[in-house]
Amino acid sequence: MENEPETAAGARRNGRGERLLLWFSTVTLYAGFLGLGLSIAILGPTFQDLATNVNRNISSLSLIFVSRASGYLCGSMIGGVLFDCMNHFLLLGISMLATTVGLYLIPFCKTAVLVIVMMSVFGASIGILDTGGNVLILALWGNKSPPHMQALHFSFALGAFLAPLLAKLALGPTVSADNHTEPDFLPAALNASSEAASDPLLAAPHDMNLLWAYASTGTYILIVSLLFFAQFFMKSSRQGKSTASAQQSRRAQYHKALLCLLFLFFFFYIGAEVTYGSYIVSFATTHVGMDEREAAGLNSIFWGTFAACRGLAIFFAACLRPATMIVLSNIGSLVSSLFLVLFDRSPLCLWIASSVYGASMATTFPSGVSWIEQYTTISGKSAAFFVIGAALGEMAIPAVIGILQGEYPDLPVVLYTCLGSAIFTSILFPMMYKLATLPLSHHRVGHRKSEDQKALLSSSELNDYEEENEGEDAEKWNEMDFEVVEMNDTVSPCTIEMSRNILMETTADFSNQFLSSPLLVESSVNTGDFFEKTTCNT
Repeated sequence: MENEPETAAGARRNGRGERLLLWFSTVTLYAGFLGLGLSIAILGPTFQDLATNVNRNISSLSLIFVSRASGYLCGSMIGGVLFDCMNHFLLLGISMLATTVGLYLIPFCKTAVLVIVMMSVFGASIGILDTGGNVLILALWGNKSPPHMQALHFSFALGAFLAPLLAKLALGPTVSADNHTEPDFLPAALNASSEAASDPLLAAPHDMNLLWAYASTGTYILIVSLLFFAQFFMKSSRQGKSTASAQQSRRAQYHKALLCLLFLFFFFYIGAEVTYGSYIVSFATTHVGMDEREAAGLNSIFWGTFAACRGLAIFFAACLRPATMIVLSNIGSLVSSLFLVLFDRSPLCLWIASSVYGASMATTFPSGVSWIEQYTTISGKSAAFFVIGAALGEMAIPAVIGILQGEYPDLPVVLYTCLGSAIFTSILFPMMYKLATLPLSHHRVGHRKSEDQKALLSSSELNDYEEENEGEDAEKWNEMDFEVVEMNDTVSPCTIEMSRNILMETTADFSNQFLSSPLLVESSVNTGDFFEKTTCNT
């Protein structure tokens, strides 16, 4: 009895320690995705300076985007496999360390081939981080993950927003690179041969501001990678619990079909998002007649509302289910893209619809990941599968639209693509929802309904629901106890004693299983006393 207060105090301390470790892991993930946004978006504002650094023009260095996307695909596949057999924090720490090395080395690359190779390695490392981060946040928080999933992707959007500001501070006003890049009239083979003969593979960049921009981003990511390694060496008990719970969690009957539909869903969603963000400036200048500054503002309002709504979604996710947020996002993107198509030459409609479209696209990806986790377990391989779908959409759809826009310059091909993607995703999600809510089998229909009801309840309602069900089970068990007692009037004392012992053992086992039901314990004690009195009277 004297040790009970000490035991309770120790349990409280352990609980506080686990909560601190949980939040430390979560904040580290947020910081990692902030670095992910910084490292991905830093390429855009520094692209011309990289071309100058390797003595190439921009058009001849555009392969670095394809190289980074290819590496991202490979990294997603590799990360999905490794994430199921390695420590999560160790793998994320290694991937961020590789990202740091890539960011440090890219400004020192003096040949275009080496820059392309480094971009491929860099893409692989961020692919591992993107896939692993989504899986880890689900493993840490379970059914409480939707707000944290939104916060995770808001951190990415914030990093992408800060990257151009960081590059502007580092680089200052952009200097024309015409005197440093290769002349357009020289054959490509001659330039490549002269470059190989004269330029070393690695050397200090001519513009030290370029080095500062990449080195500062790499240093930040290095610090975050050390935090991941620290958590690996701490051997958090929370990580073990989350892994164990993930291994015992549910799997939908149509698990593979759901993943394939989610693959297509993210393929069209991400493809439309990147297409609109990439081509809205050129569309506004050539099709609507805006000047370049106004068109750049249109692009800014699209990404600005996108990032702002990802921040607000952190609070919305606490009171709205992921399915509700997906439906609202689909409605917003469908309506805004329809207005863009109908009033494609109206500048006012373009401003309003672009802001609504950016806000509607903000929450779809994190809400989709949180939604499917309610019905089937997302492992590393599963996450890699739909992340690959998103990456393929990011690569394929903008490339196809660029070709079509050149073939049909008078048509708003970009807006048609956004409307078509919105229609397709609006059709796909009801199909996924219907497939996810189908009963697993005939004898598990009731259990599936119970799980769906629990998924839709808040925490207080869930406690009431469990207490009500446990009370019903205890009441049925009590009725069984008294039925046995009523039958004992015509039974011999030995039989009564044997029945009493069996019943007491069964009741003890049942009490251990349902400790939350006080009616059961009281019924078992009263039943035992009643048996003793009956035996003595007999």
